[in-house]
Amino acid sequence: MKLLAISGSLREASTNTRLLRALALLAPSDTSVDFYADLGGLPHFNPDLDIDPAPASVSLFRDRLRAADAIAISSPEYAHGVPGTLKNALDWVAGSGEFVEKPVALINASPRSIHAYESLVETLRTMSATIVPEASITLPLLGSQLSAAQIAEDPLLAEALRGVTAALFRHQHALG
Repeated sequence: MKLLAISGSLREASTNTRLLRALALLAPSDTSVDFYADLGGLPHFNPDLDIDPAPASVSLFRDRLRAADAIAISSPEYAHGVPGTLKNALDWVAGSGEFVEKPVALINASPRSIHAYESLVETLRTMSATIVPEASITLPLLGSQLSAAQIAEDPLLAEALRGVTAALFRHQHALG
């Protein structure tokens, strides 16, 4: 399985990014995890620029999404919403179809972060993505300074993250 991991945070020390890195460390050998780390490099969405050919960074983002069998998104919540850079990225692909029927796992690093999660669910459903409930989890890492390796070594966190890839794998194979 090819899994595209997208962190909604641009911070270098982001808990969300560390969670996705831990997910990669724990992924089974038949799963490759590709990190999309250029949210900040996408231009501001403008329908006038959404023409063929699209801006190069947008085309690359769309290519990476198309190449993925599934997508894992971990995002912080800012002011009760999705960070602007992540929303901008989703706006660039809202009409181009890369998320249509694509299995998606939403990984939340804070039980208090419910508004961004709900907003992501609504946006992704509008884009016809398939949010896999068994692969969408919340972990209590608010304020944690654990590294990706430490997250992967924690028995409870590791079990939950392994469950994400297992659920995506089951979903993918149930479709045939």
